[in-house]
Amino acid sequence: MSTSPFDEVVATHHGEIRRYLLRATSRGSEADDLSQETFLRAYRAWHRLPADANVRAWLFAIASNLAKSHFRGESRRRRAYAAVMATGETSHGDGPESATLFNEARALVETVVAALPLKQRLAFVLRKVHELDYAAIAASLECSPESARAHVFQALKKIRASLNGHELPGMESER
Repeated sequence: MSTSPFDEVVATHHGEIRRYLLRATSRGSEADDLSQETFLRAYRAWHRLPADANVRAWLFAIASNLAKSHFRGESRRRRAYAAVMATGETSHGDGPESATLFNEARALVETVVAALPLKQRLAFVLRKVHELDYAAIAASLECSPESARAHVFQALKKIRASLNGHELPGMESER
């Protein structure tokens, strides 16, 4: 039994798209819903996609647009969640000290990234986590490659400023 080309696209890219949406939303259930909607919309538009198109960038563009729409409609929930993230992260101290320090650092970084403006957060995740080039990020965010580069630059600048003075265990400086 052979699979359709679209089934192969789903099998190849579903995990990466879901992880991207999980980082963008910080909630597994929302990432699941948005990734499912991404592939539903992709399936509906599959016949219009040019044969030489970058399918990965196209899927990221659909996912980014869905994420932007989601955040526009859910701004109250986002503010409430950010407040919970800022105050609700506690460590139980059950593990070794290094694990506790790692979890605290991770929570701090996640909080800082979650506080970025939406386009900067999405550009940062696409570049630093999914390693897309600026042209693909620009296509996903519907901006120029120069704007995509500026979004990533501003995100990094804000992250560094927010983390200034905080020790992150096991991390070297990228400078």
